[in-house]
Amino acid sequence: MGLDAEAREPSDRALRRLLPSVSKNDAAASLEFRRYTERSLRESKIGALKAASLGLDKDDLVLTPDDARHWSMALNDVRLVLAERLDIRDDEDAGHVHLMQDWSQAEDVESYLALVYNFTTWLQESLVQAMLQALETRG
Repeated sequence: MGLDAEAREPSDRALRRLLPSVSKNDAAASLEFRRYTERSLRESKIGALKAASLGLDKDDLVLTPDDARHWSMALNDVRLVLAERLDIRDDEDAGHVHLMQDWSQAEDVESYLALVYNFTTWLQESLVQAMLQALETRG
């Protein structure tokens, strides 16, 4: 953890979704909090993405509990970015995106993003269910 004197609210809206301000009413407090926390938060997110990507080079992907945690974090961040790019703000918006299920009907970037979002959602949900099942088995 280190102080980042250069930290500021991201201009990209997807990054703002990944690295939100802690207060909408107190910009100074949000900036101060960001200076103390953002570097380690970014490093954690990058680490999870790198750890998950290492598994993609294997023929068989078997996740340890730590691997599953990294994958879960990485998938969540990917979904947040995709949701922002697709303007998903609520369940109704997500419902419209979930209607896109057929890869052969994708005609533009938004259609492909919707398909990737749906696949990532399914993958994350399946992983979380497996993680919960593993906890129940151990407990």
